[in-house]
Amino acid sequence: MSVTEMFSFIQGFLSADQDIREDIRKVVQVLEQTAREILTVLQSVHQPCGFKDIPSKCLKARELFCTVRNHTGELKTKFPVEQYYRYHEHWRFVLQRLVFLAAFVVYLESQSLVTREEVAKILGIEVDREKGFHLDVEDYLAGVLILASELSRLAVNSVTAGDYGRPLRISNFINELDSGFRLLNLKNDPLRKRYDGLKYDLKKIEEVVYDLSIRGLTKEQEAGGDK
Repeated sequence: MSVTEMFSFIQGFLSADQDIREDIRKVVQVLEQTAREILTVLQSVHQPCGFKDIPSKCLKARELFCTVRNHTGELKTKFPVEQYYRYHEHWRFVLQRLVFLAAFVVYLESQSLVTREEVAKILGIEVDREKGFHLDVEDYLAGVLILASELSRLAVNSVTAGDYGRPLRISNFINELDSGFRLLNLKNDPLRKRYDGLKYDLKKIEEVVYDLSIRGLTKEQEAGGDK
């Protein structure tokens, strides 16, 4: 093979790779749009009147996740299954956002942490790497950390809405989350930096809870709940 033929072959390989990346980008753009729509629906829970409407917001978000599953199904067909990590950078960010959104919905519904298996089911992807397009463990953890930040905001807005019991429950949840992350030996730099942010989220929530206790509002909420 001559040098010209060799480089012509390489150019063919590069062109094919660029075509794959372009196809992936098109699907990812649609996924990002759907993620924004889900976020818009869920952001309304931060409004004073939004707390009364949480079930319907979660239901609407779950309907939009049906669209997400259609897009992830299409995304799976755009690249060779064994080259997941070759193209992972294209969907990594949106996948982490979708993990957060799925986790937020599940928390609002049950005040519990969604499992990686549950998220994979909601998104229509796999858990096991061997099965192809899957939910990477670090993407799952990154999404959970985004949830912690969102819940610290929810704790503050709960007080504004007169829901004094919710910050206490959020505080307990985030404390458990922090304890779980302390068990991990995080070597991924971006993930470790996100975990550092969890400490600030926890501190912010603790300040809200402390302020409520100083004002006697936690006891008032407990008394109301016993009636």
